[in-house]
Amino acid sequence: MASPPRKKFWAKPLADFVGKAMGPVAAKQGFGESDIILHWPDIVGARLAAASEPLRLQWVPRAPQRPPDAPIEPSTLLVRVESAFALEFQHLAPIVIDRVNARLGWRCVGRIGLRQGPIGQARPRRALLAIDQKSMELAQAAAAPIEDDALRAALTRLGAAALSDKKQL
Repeated sequence: MASPPRKKFWAKPLADFVGKAMGPVAAKQGFGESDIILHWPDIVGARLAAASEPLRLQWVPRAPQRPPDAPIEPSTLLVRVESAFALEFQHLAPIVIDRVNARLGWRCVGRIGLRQGPIGQARPRRALLAIDQKSMELAQAAAAPIEDDALRAALTRLGAAALSDKKQL
């Protein structure tokens, strides 16, 4: 009796997984999908994307007695912009609204709210580990047979950090 052919697993591009992984995070910020966040430079252009980032969509709360056939109120797209670029972005807001709505395929965004501030997530830097001399010597001895200088240096740093006493400076 012949066994069924095995299913081959092929490597998939990382881009296939990013949308699924970002979906729940984007939903918490009011985005129905991650399309606006992932494709912000494509939507607004490289120049605007360099000085701005989408934060969230704010939807108008539904009225309790709203008829079911009433049109959906468009949302407000909150965008963080660099302070010096806010006035120019405000003038370009109607164009950005049109581009976002064209990307999504319906009139999702009705207006843009600007929040001035630095672009990008400022992540706190982790404190450096205190590496003792003994750990450094052990790591250098373990990495000594490696011929490539850059690889040997990287593995020495990694090994010294792994062998040290995890005390932060």
